[in-house]
Amino acid sequence: MSVHAYVGRIINLLKPENNLLLNMDFTEAERRVRSGDAQAVREIDGQFAILTYEGQDVQMARSIGRPMRYFLAKKADGPCLYVAERISEIAEALAKDGLADQFEPSYTRMVPAHHVLKLKLIGCPDPNPNYDRFLAPTRNSLPADLDMIGKTYIGTIANEIHHWLDRIGKSEPIGVMFSGGIDSGAILTLLYAALLQRGESPSRLKAFTLSIDGAGNDTHQAMAFVDKIGAPMLLEVIDTPSADLNWREAVRIIEDYKPLDVQAATMGIAVCRGIRKRYPNWKWLVDGDGGDENLKDYPIEDNPELTIRSVLNNLMLYHEGWGVHAIKHSLTFSGGQSRGHVRTFAPAQQFGFAGFSPYTLSNVIEVAESIPFIELTDWDHQRLYQLKGEVVRRGVKAITGIDMPTFEKNRFQHGAVELQKFTQLFPANERDYRREFQRTFAGA
Repeated sequence: MSVHAYVGRIINLLKPENNLLLNMDFTEAERRVRSGDAQAVREIDGQFAILTYEGQDVQMARSIGRPMRYFLAKKADGPCLYVAERISEIAEALAKDGLADQFEPSYTRMVPAHHVLKLKLIGCPDPNPNYDRFLAPTRNSLPADLDMIGKTYIGTIANEIHHWLDRIGKSEPIGVMFSGGIDSGAILTLLYAALLQRGESPSRLKAFTLSIDGAGNDTHQAMAFVDKIGAPMLLEVIDTPSADLNWREAVRIIEDYKPLDVQAATMGIAVCRGIRKRYPNWKWLVDGDGGDENLKDYPIEDNPELTIRSVLNNLMLYHEGWGVHAIKHSLTFSGGQSRGHVRTFAPAQQFGFAGFSPYTLSNVIEVAESIPFIELTDWDHQRLYQLKGEVVRRGVKAITGIDMPTFEKNRFQHGAVELQKFTQLFPANERDYRREFQRTFAGA
């Protein structure tokens, strides 16, 4: 009996230049992913999405900072694997190859962050991938000493910022997506201190703050922050009329429907559009996305699925969701910030910026997960919410000598606009966002 030998084909739409590698070149990073060795992949420092293959064996790996999707199409002579950053890129490639009738957005798959995904192109039936975790922090390994924790956590971020500055050159202007909150505030302060330490001019640094209709608390907070750290010249306010905000546009750009992510992306689009209008050639934008996830600073009461025990007992819950083998894990979108970081990545990419998200780097997350949260909070919500400010403030002081202010937590989408206007701009029901997502791909 003869057996038909299927031929696998791979369409790689990822752009290697979109990777931000801080300690090796792309060839070496690619070699490590091809090896399938999780420990070797863990040693890649940066934001990356890498596809490799030999024969029928495919390996894919990504960090939080860059999305990576794949779709397995059927052809008579064998399967065809499409890999890209965006759902729309896959849809367009399928249409170009005459396979548009096979496209369905829910059939696309997001490679989960922090795993080496291994897949065999063997035809029908579709193969299930295997996942090998490459980021596996040891929880609770730091002592319950806030000064030491702060210095270790912020020191790690500062080191990554220096590695990044080494790679972008001494004349590149740097923008920070800045609300004056703890996360963006620490990033701005660390960048400012790093430039001074390196003997480079801080005039290349700007803190871009969004204000809708000239209102919003973030503008006042941002002004107070830069005054406090002695750098008022860094601040630049991007004032945008509320009529220019369009949450439906955000759904199309991030290709997702989670309300909080769509709302944040809507504001991100507004500030990116405003910066691009003022500065046609600007490239680098740094953000504070991931700081809340690292120090578990989300109001647990807002999510009926969570308890403080589930948050503190589960490794990287806010980064990865319930895990790749959980029933509630979304194959289409992944989970946690592995899914949600597109709210930051996609708007910057849409307007031609190269983004850098220091809090999402594996080295930083590993330190954050080593913090003994249970010992420090004794399961108390309020102590958990206060912890981030203490850790970051002490760490920034230890690393830079600067006393930074720590204002009360405020989501990006809430700080840039008045509350009454916010309720007019965004639907309250997730169904509206889902329907818009479905409409986006209805004609694909």
